Amino acid sequence: MGDVLLDVQTIVKRFGGLTAVNHVDLQIERGMIASLIGPNGAGKTTFFNCVTGFYKPDSGAILFEGQPIHGLRTDYILRSGVARTYQNIRLFADMTVIENVLVGMHSRLRSSPIGAIFRLPATRREEQAALAKAMDLLDFVGLTDKGDLLASNLAYGFQRRLEIARALASEPRLLLLDEPTAGMNPNETEAMTTFIRKLRDELDLTIFLIEHDMKLVMGLSDQVSVMDYGVKISEGTPSHVQNDPKVIKAYLGTSEVDEESGGVIEDAELES
Repeated sequence: MGDVLLDVQTIVKRFGGLTAVNHVDLQIERGMIASLIGPNGAGKTTFFNCVTGFYKPDSGAILFEGQPIHGLRTDYILRSGVARTYQNIRLFADMTVIENVLVGMHSRLRSSPIGAIFRLPATRREEQAALAKAMDLLDFVGLTDKGDLLASNLAYGFQRRLEIARALASEPRLLLLDEPTAGMNPNETEAMTTFIRKLRDELDLTIFLIEHDMKLVMGLSDQVSVMDYGVKISEGTPSHVQNDPKVIKAYLGTSEVDEESGGVIEDAELES
């Protein structure tokens, strides 16, 4: 850690008369696991969509490795090193597992249409290298020997891992995970928590996630940012945030801290 990888500067995003993100600043240092939390409708996914280019902020700036990316197309932002997953899994259900991962490599492949049509040697070499890399990614995420299955035939937890493998195929330096444990049972959530640490530690990734499982957030994150009604109301270490009266009031409607629990939102599992 030590240098800022993502620097979001007072961005605003409006939809008609609704201000979904209201002058939010947020910085994430390289090597962090950072979380963005908040009640339903707080603006978290809108914030993610601004960072990844699905929405263009109405004002403010977003810098990645010091370079502005706000307003760029999603494919440019992907090539710059920012990849994401989604709250609702978005796989190509009628394609195989390995094909889904190969799709994620499109931003890094260089073969031309002519090379693909005429099966030029350089194209064949690139395809072989891509296939080998895809197999390595499946091994890494725990999907060894499942490459020939249709994505729709995978169990739910495996589909989540496949979506992450597809994002990893684009060779990101910043990976955004939108509710990676949504719909999982406690054992699956624990396994995903370990896996997210593995992503950071073994692949040298910076992780930025939206999550509603407070046990996961507080046990995994280096930095937690909290949004409510489009505004960032708190930020800091997990222990700071879980005892911040503004955060407690946003979640539970009260500013009183339950001293016996050591922070009233510590074990909350909050729905989006």
